[in-house]
Amino acid sequence: MPVHVVTDPGTQVPSHLQRIPIPQLNRTSPTTNKCVKGKVVQKYPLVSLEDDDYILKTVVQEHDHQQSLPSGPTSINAILFGALAKDFSQSVSQGDVLVMAGFTVGGSPTAQKDGLHPCNLQLSGNEACVYVCRPPAPGPSASATPTWTTAASVEAHKTKYTYAALKDLKPGMVVNVYGIVTFFKQPFRTKGTDYCSTLKITDQSDVKLGCTIFSDKLEDHPQIYKIGDIVRLHRVKTQLFNGTVNVMTSLGYSALTFDGAVGSPVVPRTSSKSFHFSEEDRRTVEGLRAWAASQAVVPPASCVRLSSVQPKVYFDLTCQLLAKAVMDSNCTLLKVWDGTRCAHPLLNLVVDSVTLEGNTTVVRGRENLVASVLVYDNHVEVAEGLKPGMYLRIYNLHAVPQSGAAPHEAEAGHLAFHLHGGTAYGRGIRVLPEDSPDLQELRRTLDSLSAALENDPEDSSLEEVWSTPRESLDANPQENITARTCDHRLKHVTLARVTAATPPQVFHVRAQLRSFQPERLHQALKLHCPKCRALRDVPDEETVASLFQEALSGTEHCSEAWALTGFLDSSVPGRKIALHLPSGMERAGNELVFVEGATLEEMWRMSGGCRNMVPVRSSEGRMALLDLSAPFFFQGTKQHYGCKQCSQAGCLEPDTEDVREWDERKVAEVLGVQLMQYVFLMKLELEDETDSVEALLWEHAESFFRVSASDAATSQDAQDWIQETMNKLRPPGGSLAERPWLDLCLRSYAVEEGGRRVVCHQIFNTVARGAEL
Repeated sequence: MPVHVVTDPGTQVPSHLQRIPIPQLNRTSPTTNKCVKGKVVQKYPLVSLEDDDYILKTVVQEHDHQQSLPSGPTSINAILFGALAKDFSQSVSQGDVLVMAGFTVGGSPTAQKDGLHPCNLQLSGNEACVYVCRPPAPGPSASATPTWTTAASVEAHKTKYTYAALKDLKPGMVVNVYGIVTFFKQPFRTKGTDYCSTLKITDQSDVKLGCTIFSDKLEDHPQIYKIGDIVRLHRVKTQLFNGTVNVMTSLGYSALTFDGAVGSPVVPRTSSKSFHFSEEDRRTVEGLRAWAASQAVVPPASCVRLSSVQPKVYFDLTCQLLAKAVMDSNCTLLKVWDGTRCAHPLLNLVVDSVTLEGNTTVVRGRENLVASVLVYDNHVEVAEGLKPGMYLRIYNLHAVPQSGAAPHEAEAGHLAFHLHGGTAYGRGIRVLPEDSPDLQELRRTLDSLSAALENDPEDSSLEEVWSTPRESLDANPQENITARTCDHRLKHVTLARVTAATPPQVFHVRAQLRSFQPERLHQALKLHCPKCRALRDVPDEETVASLFQEALSGTEHCSEAWALTGFLDSSVPGRKIALHLPSGMERAGNELVFVEGATLEEMWRMSGGCRNMVPVRSSEGRMALLDLSAPFFFQGTKQHYGCKQCSQAGCLEPDTEDVREWDERKVAEVLGVQLMQYVFLMKLELEDETDSVEALLWEHAESFFRVSASDAATSQDAQDWIQETMNKLRPPGGSLAERPWLDLCLRSYAVEEGGRRVVCHQIFNTVARGAEL
């Protein structure tokens, strides 16, 4: 039994390990060179999953900490795997004091039921280690020095894993499997905190197995790049679904992925720093490769070069990202190349240089080397994390030819590439790893192309193909009451051409304003959540006042250990207003005051003299925020709102110690509130002699009016300025002939509404002319 009795803990517990208190642990806590010390308060039986593979659960309570502990649960579940679980079962007893190192921090699925820490500790692999401290056994030679034993790491007692053939799986098993990927979908965010990915695998038994992976960390999902990759899944549970056995993740799940090409290096892809991989595993991977190659079980590759792309097809593209730009909240433009020239002309979508991240330079006359890829909806989140220079594989890309109604007749038939929303057909984006054979081949192609271009004497000068010189304004600019701020080299088109064109497109138009909504301009002010993208009206004064009144419902004032509390007389005799000030901020000069028992009118009066005030209520004796339909933060005359769906505010225990300057973002972070942003949203009906178009004024509305939405929420001058601007664009009572012409930049895009595709238009890169505020 690998237990080592020692007499000097200082020499047995590595000195580089730094202790972290259990209440301080969270899902993002660093674990490298960290340890936890605690007492075993509960130990569960050892569970055998397969031969020589085990799992054990224990509960550890913070023990003998010399400093004051942060608030929070002091007991946490710990899950041990493999040989370490078996050693723990044999070596450790309830009541022992432990030091645990080499763990990872995960979410505890039983936190709601057992009331313990919301996280758990997971120990597996070569780096995991548990040190056990016990008093020495009684005897004449016993000393007062505590004796330590080590539940040895897996390195000393390697686990031998067994793997099930896919044909032998039955419902209700927890198994380890190998398989060749025949289909996969990239991870996508669920309605909860997890990401979900799905795949199908097969092995020499020629059975197809569906796999569903759930994990809140993207890096824990199998790193699959193409059909034919090989995956190894540990601790997945089998279940019956639609009459077929499938597997899904269970406690302790892990995954490795390998390139499926015969002869390529057998290098596991994984985010884990420690995993078991033996010579037998290597033989298994090579055996699956050889079998797949001989049986042709992998369908033909759908990954093609730009030079081979045909209009209207769906394909996978391996490419390098040159630049990107956000088109709107649901669309991002990627500029990519793969070192080959498309046989069909490529559409060059232009954007403002200020939105450009990266650079796209090609030799003059060779623009068909750079493709414009528009990614939509759920893929926008992935695109946000991409950096120019990365090597990508884009799955299920759609080659879309432009219609004959393009802004320029010459652009009809030009190809743009769309990555539609959703995950159907494996749609998604992956960053290729450095050791990918496809990446190495792509680099060789790009290097050869670059050398050829540099040595071409006819095309030696470089030209920027992203943006073009700014087009001059209309020949009679005084006739236009708006001005474009873009750099697009586009001619004006009629609105009839706009409505006939296939989105996405960018247009320059001259039109008149026929109508706008809402006509009551204060209703154009909205609240927008940048996380879930919810949009809601700003609550009216009566609604907010009623929420403050409900919070006065006769409960006693709360008392919190972290705050100093004082009282003010209210406007109603006998009712007191409690002011709670976090300890340590008495002389900060920038206090954050929590106000309990005030009406909305009283909050307005008090916030005029104190910049930072948070309205609160008593909930079972603890301090809590009001319903988030009301402002959660008053900052002078400004009021800030939080998103009900994305906020995680419970009973308040704000950590204000290190904050020296308060603003709405800092306050929201401390309170667990997702801050909503003030935005404008208007719909303008434009018309010219050929047609009419409804266009939204939203993401670029602040630059259009030259007024921020947050200022418009509190400033009468800003509100008057917007009203004056709209009166100029559409004079009240004026005839169509009296309305001015507007020089506008429009963008078209498509959205799904009720299962059908709807084309929308938005005004951007345009400002209203007039006197400055």
